[in-house]
Amino acid sequence: MSTNIEEGLVYVNAGRVALEGNLLIPDGARGLVMFAHGSGSSRFSSRNRYVADVLRRSGVGTLLIDLLTRDEESVDLRTAHLRFDIGLLADRLVGASEWLAKQPETMSLKLGLFGASTGGGAALVAAARVPERIHAVVSRGGLPAVKAPTLLIVGGDDGPVIEMNREAYDQMTCERQMVIVPHASHLFEEPGTLEEVARLAAEWFTRHLA
Repeated sequence: MSTNIEEGLVYVNAGRVALEGNLLIPDGARGLVMFAHGSGSSRFSSRNRYVADVLRRSGVGTLLIDLLTRDEESVDLRTAHLRFDIGLLADRLVGASEWLAKQPETMSLKLGLFGASTGGGAALVAAARVPERIHAVVSRGGLPAVKAPTLLIVGGDDGPVIEMNREAYDQMTCERQMVIVPHASHLFEEPGTLEEVARLAAEWFTRHLA
């Protein structure tokens, strides 16, 4: 796993702000996945960095991005309100997807989104807004308007979230799959559960972004 937190550092223009991210693309990449992290997390999340490393080893490029600026993060540490602003986070993802569509090294790659927690909600909203640009989603949550093939991953011990995802799954009309990882809680901190999330995500993205 990459340990250099500034490897592939880029500044992504997303609307009126510049967002910091780490863009890494393996040779012969079959697609690109942008990560939308959950509430209170960042592009330095060890869980997301692990999943991103697995994706790159499967031949998919990754963009780990902070959806808030440093000033916004400072405010959010005190108020904790921006991290739950799904509309704002989705706007940033849409803006970042527009930026990626203009960069020579990424413009030809199909784009997927990997979302966790509140980032999962933002990823699904963004995919519904620009269905022509988002080709696959892996998330914990569902949204009926999403057109991109969507994989919902839920922890087997995360009871209320299982029911919410089942309801969302039933409302979605796109190609979709829901996988319940046994003995996993909301954050997939139990031994072997994050590895299973990464494996499932890698299979989904390599299938739909190729």
